[in-house]
Amino acid sequence: MTPTTAVFREHTFELHPYGAAFWKDRSMLLVADVHLGKTAHFRKNGMAVPEQAMYKAYEKLDELCAHYEPETLCFLGDLFHSYINNEWKLFQSWVRTAKTNLVLITGNHDIIPEHKLEKLNIEIKDEWELEEFLLTHEPTDHPELFNLCGHIHPGIRLKGPAKQTLKLPCFFQKEHQLILPAFGEFTGKYVMTPTKEDKVFAVTPEEVLLVSGE
Repeated sequence: MTPTTAVFREHTFELHPYGAAFWKDRSMLLVADVHLGKTAHFRKNGMAVPEQAMYKAYEKLDELCAHYEPETLCFLGDLFHSYINNEWKLFQSWVRTAKTNLVLITGNHDIIPEHKLEKLNIEIKDEWELEEFLLTHEPTDHPELFNLCGHIHPGIRLKGPAKQTLKLPCFFQKEHQLILPAFGEFTGKYVMTPTKEDKVFAVTPEEVLLVSGE
C-alpha cells in the first residue's frame, strides 16, 4: 500500500489507503467514523451482513498501529455506531490489548455512556486544540486553527473517457480544514464538489491519489 504525504501548517501527515492520517510530528494516528458495532446492529435487524465483516476494522487498526507505532490513536467521532450490542465484548478485548493511548472526540453516534469508555482508559473530549490544529467530529470553521474532522464520509465521483464513473472515498482538503473519509464498513459516501481552491485525495485499495487541486 502506498500512502501519500501532505503538509498542513508545516506539519507532515501521511494519508493512508485505509482512510487514516498519521500526524508524524505528534506520532498520532487519526481515524474518523469507525462505526464499530454497526455489523452487529445490522445482523440483529435481519440484514444479511457476513459476521466476518465485524472484525475488519480491528484488523485494519492493528495493522496501522503495527506499522506506525503511534503514541496516540485519536478517533474523530462516531467510534461505536449504536448502544452496546454483541460487538461490545470484542471492542473491550481490543482496547485492553491496544499499545497506544486512545482518545475519542465525541460524535453524534457516540451514545454509549462516557464512564464505560473511560473505564477502558479511553480519554473523552468534545474537541481538542493542539498547537495550530483543532480536532473535532463535525467540520468546524475556525478563524485561526486548521480543522481535522470527519462526520461527512466524503467521497468523490471520477469520470472516465468512456463516460464510466467511479465513486471513491476521499480526504477532502479546504484551505483550513481536512475532512477524513469514513474508516468503518457499510458507512456510505457523500459525494463532494470541490472548488478550484480545494484538494481531493482519492482513496483506492492500494494508494491515495491527488485527483483535484495542486
